[in-house]
Amino acid sequence: MTTTTNRHDLDPRRLARIAGVLYLVIIACGLFSELFVRGSLVVPGDAAATAANILAADTLFRIGVVSDLVMFLADVAIAVALYVLFAPVSRTLSATAAAFRLTQTAVIGINLLHQFAALLVLRNGGALTAFDPDQLDGLALLLLELHRYGYLLGLVFFAGNLLVIGYLVYRSGFLPRTLGVLSVLAAAGYLTDTLMFLLLPGYEGAASNVVLAPAFVAEIGFCAWLLIKGVDAAAWHRAAADPTRAIDHAAVAHAGAAA
Repeated sequence: MTTTTNRHDLDPRRLARIAGVLYLVIIACGLFSELFVRGSLVVPGDAAATAANILAADTLFRIGVVSDLVMFLADVAIAVALYVLFAPVSRTLSATAAAFRLTQTAVIGINLLHQFAALLVLRNGGALTAFDPDQLDGLALLLLELHRYGYLLGLVFFAGNLLVIGYLVYRSGFLPRTLGVLSVLAAAGYLTDTLMFLLLPGYEGAASNVVLAPAFVAEIGFCAWLLIKGVDAAAWHRAAADPTRAIDHAAVAHAGAAA
């Protein structure tokens, strides 16, 4: 009977809003790093211009790296929050979604070294004195390209996360099914765009804006719904109390208390 009391102590609306805040941090930091920092400093195919831009805006480039780190920390936290939120639907699938998201975070987190290595190369450390400036510029651009493709590889795991989350939302009963459908479409968009980058030489994101449009709508919509509407608390508690669902109630209660 203790698990019943603990289960009802968890406020799913509060947890949903915590997840919404984390999602907002992820979106804001991701857009800042990708569009405002890398988008303004990296010139595809032009190593000299890219090098000049980064060296002229060294502080901005470093802030972009820190912004990515903040995003990764929020990613880990939201993986836990969403696990607790969707555990009443299916503990196994909720854990699977969290595993996909944490794997994505690990991949793009380690991949961040490529970005910082490019800065070290351009600063021409003692170990690189044998290279001339043009070679260093080219090496830095190559490292930034590796960072770009490492990010794309991470999105494969993020697509897996969105696919499972979409199914959980659709099945949940405490969130609109439309959000679940949009999440599945977003997963398909990320996966399609990444595969085109990997399989089509010279693709360079020609169709990215179209393919990723559902992803933008899905992530903004999901974030806004969690922040503004939250979840249907009564429906969440009914799902948590359903004996036909395989769920560790004590684990949900403790995780919710920690959140």
